[in-house]
Amino acid sequence: MSNFSYIRGFGYYVPERVYTNADLEKFVDTTDEWITTRTGITERRIVESQTSGDLAFEASQKALKDADMDADELTHILVATFTGDMYIPSTACLVMKRLGIKNKIPMDIGAACSGFVFAIEAARAFVALNPDSKILVCGSEVVTSRVNWEDRSTCVLFGDGAGSIIITSENSESSAKIIDVLLCSEGEDTALLVRGGGSSCSYKMGDVVGNDHFVHMNGREIYKKAVRAMPAIANELLAKHGLTSDDIDVLVPHQANMRIIEAVGKKLKIPREQVFVNVNKFGNTSAASIPIALAEARQTGFIKKGDLTLITTFGGGLTWGAALVQF
Repeated sequence: MSNFSYIRGFGYYVPERVYTNADLEKFVDTTDEWITTRTGITERRIVESQTSGDLAFEASQKALKDADMDADELTHILVATFTGDMYIPSTACLVMKRLGIKNKIPMDIGAACSGFVFAIEAARAFVALNPDSKILVCGSEVVTSRVNWEDRSTCVLFGDGAGSIIITSENSESSAKIIDVLLCSEGEDTALLVRGGGSSCSYKMGDVVGNDHFVHMNGREIYKKAVRAMPAIANELLAKHGLTSDDIDVLVPHQANMRIIEAVGKKLKIPREQVFVNVNKFGNTSAASIPIALAEARQTGFIKKGDLTLITTFGGGLTWGAALVQF
């Protein structure tokens, strides 16, 4: 039995509704030029009435089909999200119900934009404990439910979507090998947070406490910390395996904005043509960013068989991480 975990299937789903920068110009004090030059984002997808659980279900159906698996073969369901359908039950429980299965192990993972990579590491641990485990790992967000549409510094950045993978101990011709994952955190930080609804800022009956239920972000601080932390942990992971950025075929960074993506790629000395980008059309989808990018990069042929792929991410907490995957 191999000591590695493998990704057996990939899938992603984004809502049909497209919100362009021109659409935002109609009700936000901004322009297409302002958004594009600062973020690289030209459009994003926004739900009509779907929830994070709905998006996760759609992406998971695609991952299961790609893996040629029935949902009942799954042993665990891990959903990375900060925009879950409700506090109780977990979104993972709701996805399990939508998949029509029971008696699995459902669990939500909370690490904001880093959540999916944290969930991969949790899945690897489950597989190490029981090699028969077959784990659905999903990143799903309806971030637009948590943005203040009057705050142009945040509302222009985000979009909705979901991506899923299946992790097992079984290697096959089409599987991708997870070589390693490295995670880190800083603990409490006020540069990126959503206060409202937690026990430190709970809602009263019918009450919304100011704008506390919206995403609050200090963009300058996040930029400085992200472009320092993401390359640092990626280089640490590479060094652990005797590798350098010259060995990397594809970089899949968290799709925060183009400035961060370009700065991370430059610090890692990875050529721009080897860096996968889709933030221009999907915006920042938080925990869904990495799985959507992986699935689309594989689907479009940007990632090819044999490619050594470096993943790096950063999110609220503050949290950050990196992963090495051999396709």
